[in-house]
Amino acid sequence: MTLPRSARYVIIGAGIHGLSTAWNLARDLRLAGRGSGSDVLVIDKTGVGAGASGIACGVVRNNYFQPAMRELMAHSVDVWESDAEAFSYHPVGYLQISHEAMREDVASIHEQQSNIGYASTFVEGSDSSRNYMLNIFDDWQAQGITSVLHEHRGGYANNMASLKGLLGKAETEGVRVVSGVSVTGFRRDAAGAVTAVQTSEGSVDCEQIVVAVGPWVQHIWAMLDLPVTTEVLGTDRQIHQLPTWTYMCLQEGTLAVDPGFLVDNSGEMCPVVHIDTDAPLYDADGLVTEGPWGVYYKPDFNFGGVQGGYIPYVVDKPSSEVAVDPYGPDSPDFIVGADFYRTWTAALAHCQKRFEGMSHLMSHEPSGGIGSFTPDNFPVFDRFCDNVYFIADSNHGYKMIGVGALVAKELLDSPQTLLAPFRWSRYANGDLHPVSNSPYPWS
Repeated sequence: MTLPRSARYVIIGAGIHGLSTAWNLARDLRLAGRGSGSDVLVIDKTGVGAGASGIACGVVRNNYFQPAMRELMAHSVDVWESDAEAFSYHPVGYLQISHEAMREDVASIHEQQSNIGYASTFVEGSDSSRNYMLNIFDDWQAQGITSVLHEHRGGYANNMASLKGLLGKAETEGVRVVSGVSVTGFRRDAAGAVTAVQTSEGSVDCEQIVVAVGPWVQHIWAMLDLPVTTEVLGTDRQIHQLPTWTYMCLQEGTLAVDPGFLVDNSGEMCPVVHIDTDAPLYDADGLVTEGPWGVYYKPDFNFGGVQGGYIPYVVDKPSSEVAVDPYGPDSPDFIVGADFYRTWTAALAHCQKRFEGMSHLMSHEPSGGIGSFTPDNFPVFDRFCDNVYFIADSNHGYKMIGVGALVAKELLDSPQTLLAPFRWSRYANGDLHPVSNSPYPWS
C-alpha cells in the first residue's frame, strides 16, 4: 500500500498496542458516526510483529502487587477471552509459586483479586504448597516454597498468530497499514503540536498521533525534544532526578523438546509456571546462584518447545546498533546474558525432575529482546505535545491487549479511569505504584 499524504490518526508501530488501538479506534469512529477505518493509518518501519510483540513470551497474567496494574490486566484478560481463537489465546491459567519473603505480598494479590472478581486459589505453608503442586505435576521438587497463587484465568497466546488476528480485525474496519516506513521527524506548529509525521516515504499530515513502538520509544521521544531525565518525588519525599528511559535485557529462551513434554498429571495443557525462591540453585557443575531467583516457563507450540525466561538485567550503555534495532539479526548474543542458559535450565530441573540433564537442548534462536523502561518500571499512557499519545508500556506490553480499547476512547475525548494511574504527572506528584518483594523489576 502506498503511504497516503494525510490521515486523521497516525499510529506508529504495528505491534500489540498499535494494532489494538487501530482496530478499536476504527470501530469506535464507525459506531459513533464520527468517521471510519480509513481515517486511521498504521505505519511500521519493518512490518507487523517485527519488534517486541513478535518475539514476546506471550504470558497473560493478573499477578501484580499494584492495584492499578491488576485492574488493568483484568480488563485485558477480558479482551483476550472475547475472541480466543482469533487471538490464538490459550486460557490455561497461571501459577505464582513463592518463598516466604513474598508470602504476604502474594496473599494481598489474592485478596484484591477476590475483591474484583478475578478467580484464583491461594495456598499457604510449605507442605500445603508442595502437595498442591504435586497434584498438578507428580515430579514437582522445588525447594523453599511457602505459597502458591493459582490464577484460574490467564495463560498465554501465540504472539505472531495473535497479531495477525488483530491485523485482520483492523483491516476489516478499513484501517490502512503500511510497512517499511521509518519515522524521521515531526512538523510542529507554533504552539508545539504536531501537524505532520515526517517519514522515509514522505510527510503525512495528521490531527493526532499514537506512539506504540515498544523499545524504540526513546527515539520518538528524542525527536519531540522531550526530557532525557525526569524529576520523581520519592517515598522519602525527596526529589530524585532519574533517567527517563532505561534499557533492560529480557532474558528468554526455549528448551527444544516437544511442547507436549510439559503437561499436567492428567495429560492436559498445564498452567504457566512462575516460581520465585531463595533456595540455592545448583546444576551438575555446582552452585549456580544463592538466590533469590525467579523463572517462568510454559509449553509453547509457537516457539516449538518449553519456553520462558529469567530476571532481566540493566543495559548501562547500549551500542547505537542495539538502540536502533534491538531485534535485528545480529543481536541474539546481546539479548541474553552469558549465564542465562545455565541458570534457566538449572531452574527447570530444580522445579521438575523431568528436566534433569536436558540443558544441552537449549535453542539459541533469539527470544526476549530489549525493553525500554520508565523511571518506576511501570507504563505511561499519556498525551504530550498536545496531540501525541504515548503508549509506553515499560515492557508490560504484550499481555495488555486491552490498552488499545482504552486509548481509542481517550483519543475520542473520553478519559479512562483504568489509565489514570499511569499518567506522567505521577512522578512529579509522588503518586507512585507500590513495589513488591519480587526479584522482577516490573512487579
